[in-house]
Amino acid sequence: MRRTKKTKLPFPLPVQQYARCIDATKRPTDHIGDWPAQGQVYPVECRRNARTGETQVHVLGFYAERPYGAFAQRRFAPVVDVWLN
Repeated sequence: MRRTKKTKLPFPLPVQQYARCIDATKRPTDHIGDWPAQGQVYPVECRRNARTGETQVHVLGFYAERPYGAFAQRRFAPVVDVWLN
């Protein structure tokens, strides 16, 4: 019997994620940088916060000086994942 090698996928996966902003309320008063508009679709990357372990959404192309340029996952709804070749 011949054994086949398991295919290993690259990490991170070659996927571009898109999400719609569903909650643009309660912008912190000390926020310096871009803020999402409700209903708008953005290219995003979801990453775990190293300190809290919670998943956060990073909007690609956004500038944020303060506080850290990530948004709570509850503010966005996934739209589509596009596999890149």
